[in-house]
Amino acid sequence: MTARVLVTGAGGPAGVAVIRSLLRRPDLTVFAADMDGWASGIYLVPEDQRRLVPPGRDEDFVPTVARMVAEDRLDLVISTVDVELIALAGRRDELAPAVLAAPSKETLDTALDKLALAERCESTGRVPRTALAGADADAIDWEFPAFAKPRQGAGSRGVRLVPDRAALQALPLDEGLIVQDFLPGEEYSVDVIADAAGEIVAAVPRTRARVDSGVAIAGRTVHDPELEETAAAIARAIGLVGVANVQLRRDRSGRAVLLEVNPRFPGALPLTIAAGVDIPSLVADLYLGRDLPARIPFREVASVRFLEDVIVEVDEVLVSAHAGHQEEL
Repeated sequence: MTARVLVTGAGGPAGVAVIRSLLRRPDLTVFAADMDGWASGIYLVPEDQRRLVPPGRDEDFVPTVARMVAEDRLDLVISTVDVELIALAGRRDELAPAVLAAPSKETLDTALDKLALAERCESTGRVPRTALAGADADAIDWEFPAFAKPRQGAGSRGVRLVPDRAALQALPLDEGLIVQDFLPGEEYSVDVIADAAGEIVAAVPRTRARVDSGVAIAGRTVHDPELEETAAAIARAIGLVGVANVQLRRDRSGRAVLLEVNPRFPGALPLTIAAGVDIPSLVADLYLGRDLPARIPFREVASVRFLEDVIVEVDEVLVSAHAGHQEEL
């Protein structure tokens, strides 16, 4: 029986990767949506399966998706954008009978709050010391330099090096900053998928050899038990069901420790798929109630990314009031 799946965030690298993966399955009918009519992923699906939605923060976003569920007889909704995930996860009952392919709201809230994440994962022994800027951070005997970054937010926005205690005490207290041990080693992204019971089906570490706008555009998968086990422990600690991207970095002693968790599909997903773990397809099966393998191995491969043009007729371009607009968490 064919299942009908909506993928939102079709203009981003993750959205495009998810759509391409699901289109390979004859048992799925894929709809693609974005707030921008110029989003390339929209045009990967047939014309009658292309949709426009308001921005994720718009009060009409969830009702719009709910209307699509009814009108398009959708079985599954997959969002690849943090802001949309938060909105949908808090109101997933409104999408019935479709299922939202996303972790619980509690897991999302924990992952997207770096202080709550550090506290939740402290028991793994793989978390750098973390404290709120101000009295909490000032009470710690840091080995400078330390690192400060916003408690919430994505990418490198607001991140700063803290060279000494004077700089620590001068940090603004109104920006929601946290302070952490400086991690000078190599950074890795680990794509993790967990089944309905929270058991880890796969944890695929990859290097970030080249990064553009926060997305890895070149890298390779690596077999490294420490990275795999660390990411798996963190995923279990936050109660992950579904997909997350766990970012790790080596500390001064060379141990892999937590940097952050993105509880959604990563932009560099094609590399993980090529390595043998087709996460979008697995997520579709998971939330459609199908059994997943207990464990999926992966192989070491490398990738470089390039631009690909999608050519459409002029009258096929969807008109959107949000063209060129980008949402940030």
